[in-house]
Amino acid sequence: MLLNLAIRNYALIEDLKVSFKEGLTAITGETGAGKSILLGGLSLVLGKRADRSSLRDQEVRCVIEATFDINKYNLESYFALHDLEYDPITIIRREIHPTGKSRAFINDSPVTLEVLTPLGKRLIDIHSQHQTLQLTEQDFQLKVLDAFAGNKEILEAYQLKLSQFKKNQKDLEMLLTSQRQFYKEHDYNSFLLNELREFELEEGLQERLEDENNQLTNAENIIEFLSKGNQLLTDDQIGIVSLLQELNVVSSKLMGLGKKFEILKDRVSSVQIEVNDISEEMQSLQDEVVADPIKLEEVNQSLRQLYDLQRKHDTSSIEGLIEIKKELEVKLDTSEHLDSEINRLELNLKNLEDELTLLATKLTKQRRKAIPELKSKLEEFLNVLSLPNASFSLDLKTIEEFHKTGKDDLQFLFAANKGSEYLPIKKVASGGELSRIMLTIKAILASYSQLPTLIFDEIDSGVSGEISNKMGDIMLQMSQHMQVFTITHLPQVASKGDRHFKVFKTDEENRTKTQMKELSADERIVELAEMLGGKDLSDSALAHARQLLN
Repeated sequence: MLLNLAIRNYALIEDLKVSFKEGLTAITGETGAGKSILLGGLSLVLGKRADRSSLRDQEVRCVIEATFDINKYNLESYFALHDLEYDPITIIRREIHPTGKSRAFINDSPVTLEVLTPLGKRLIDIHSQHQTLQLTEQDFQLKVLDAFAGNKEILEAYQLKLSQFKKNQKDLEMLLTSQRQFYKEHDYNSFLLNELREFELEEGLQERLEDENNQLTNAENIIEFLSKGNQLLTDDQIGIVSLLQELNVVSSKLMGLGKKFEILKDRVSSVQIEVNDISEEMQSLQDEVVADPIKLEEVNQSLRQLYDLQRKHDTSSIEGLIEIKKELEVKLDTSEHLDSEINRLELNLKNLEDELTLLATKLTKQRRKAIPELKSKLEEFLNVLSLPNASFSLDLKTIEEFHKTGKDDLQFLFAANKGSEYLPIKKVASGGELSRIMLTIKAILASYSQLPTLIFDEIDSGVSGEISNKMGDIMLQMSQHMQVFTITHLPQVASKGDRHFKVFKTDEENRTKTQMKELSADERIVELAEMLGGKDLSDSALAHARQLLN
């Protein structure tokens, strides 16, 4: 329920603060007084997009703030979903800055319009004249029938299953695409993998091959250098081994002549042992190194193959090839997994389809059951609104596809007179008839679902005084269950309000501004009399106004 509305620096509104209560509130004013501006400002806090052109003073920000009692709307989960602080008395604020930048807040927390707009739709339903065209839309017609049939829980369950069904379909299509791609690349990937497997890749292989190639290529030089080194070590006259042997004998004679000579002897012995070991190693290496052109060609061939593989797979290391080999093995091993997962999803899809069909069938059954009573209610209300011969035919057809509302197509067919052919509403109903039908539907829905605050913007336009009187009665009846506003030019409707506000313009300091005030009992009589007979108040107009209020 809308409790308070404050608008500052918006269009012709300089600074407006107004409070509302439950029941039926009538809003009147001359054409051009600013009733549409009031609705425009309210629309901004409900999520409508804005720009700086709506600023009254282009140098000052516009602020619109609305306070709502949301205690009965079950919105806790919505607030939790968007990480907002829930308060039964919630304040929505919209700011438009001179730069054109717009900001929105819910209980002082900044939000995007994507968060604000769905909330706004659950708080206020502004029914303007052009929205009567909703009557011709199948989604709206199904929404009416489902509300009347009490299909809320079944429809929610159906839509949840439909979401799962579509996700399953998407996942299955992705896997089928992967499977097709897999089969397309299978032979090539198998060839690449076999090529890598044949090479027997292992870490360090490249370094070993390159080292072996280097030794085989330089075998003669290696043998020559090792031979010369060994000669320097083992020559009988000048060999290092012989000289160290003599040095060892000399250092042995120093033993027992002091601790430091013992240490010296140990060091000489260590050097002698190391040199002897080097000599043996050089001899062993010399025996191992052989100039082998055939082996060299084999090593070179292996290296060429390795370098070719690295270029083909765009890597510079043996580790990179090993990783690519593992990836190819995974790709080729996914075939069995893909088939299994596809089978699982196909089975799951079939189960979901069966569950959807069952829920869609329940929806259809409930809808067909509700159609006669809804038809009767519609015709009963229209009879009250001076359409005694109007009748409806609700054409419900089952289709093959799963739509967001089930497997039904619905069309409201209308005949305004006896014997007339039933045709779609948009083809046969006049503007006045559309208004009455929409009011009738809203009145019926008010008894079967929790509607938000309703604002009727001249829904009584184009109807006679007697019919408008009956429309006012219906709105008054609706207001017993919900908060209802009616913006009207008809005194018969305005007189039904529990409260009456007037929108008017004043000129101050060569500037026009829109204002709004709640009328007292005496002021209501004057306002209604002016609506009946113009500014020149007559006794009959005043008497008629009093009669309307009574």
